[in-house]
Amino acid sequence: MLKTTTMIKRLACASLLAVLAACGSAPVAPGFYRVERGDTLSKIARGNRQSVQSIVRWNNLPNPDSIEVGQVLRVAPPGGAASASGAVRSSGSASASATPRAAPAESATPAAPAPAISLVWPADGTVFRRFDGGNSKGIDISAAAGTPVVAAAPGTVVYAGNGLRGYGNLLILKHNGEYLTAYAHNRALLVKEGESVNRGEKIAEMGDTDTDRVMLHFELRYQGRSIDPSQALPPR
Repeated sequence: MLKTTTMIKRLACASLLAVLAACGSAPVAPGFYRVERGDTLSKIARGNRQSVQSIVRWNNLPNPDSIEVGQVLRVAPPGGAASASGAVRSSGSASASATPRAAPAESATPAAPAPAISLVWPADGTVFRRFDGGNSKGIDISAAAGTPVVAAAPGTVVYAGNGLRGYGNLLILKHNGEYLTAYAHNRALLVKEGESVNRGEKIAEMGDTDTDRVMLHFELRYQGRSIDPSQALPPR
């Protein structure tokens, strides 16, 4: 029981930031900007011919002096509205942290509502833990060791390995530039980084790496922020 509790806490605290950084070249939608190391809010505002105040308002930033590496910001007026004065008025240095903190993309409300994405179930089995946005950043599915794990949507493999503590043998797929899906604790990984995969294609085998039971931990992320996968999965 203690080991299970420790695992859950570790999963809750673990972030996909290290992997997202490796995917930092993923494009963002027009009118948005992904924060890079060394950026400041005033620098981003100048580069996009906007005021600092406008970017703060469009993104509902609770603290304009704190932006995070990997965070996606709206840098154009929503709905084509007229922008604020072109004069840039700095509200402070707003330096992006050189050392990423855990789950920085979770620190602010997404700049725009997530568009619809349709997924298939990544594995057969029983869902024994659901997304809650806090302790659970995805869903957990139990089944027998070796149960096929399939790509929930077509995409490209951007990570395949076991370097992220708490996730075991992990695959991350990128879909349409905005979405990532993650598949953790696999016994075997059947695809490599850079490969393109089809929806429903077998990509791994379920296992128990870095956990105490056979399971698949499945996450869906939009612009780096975890969202409930069940909203995009068909009912069953």
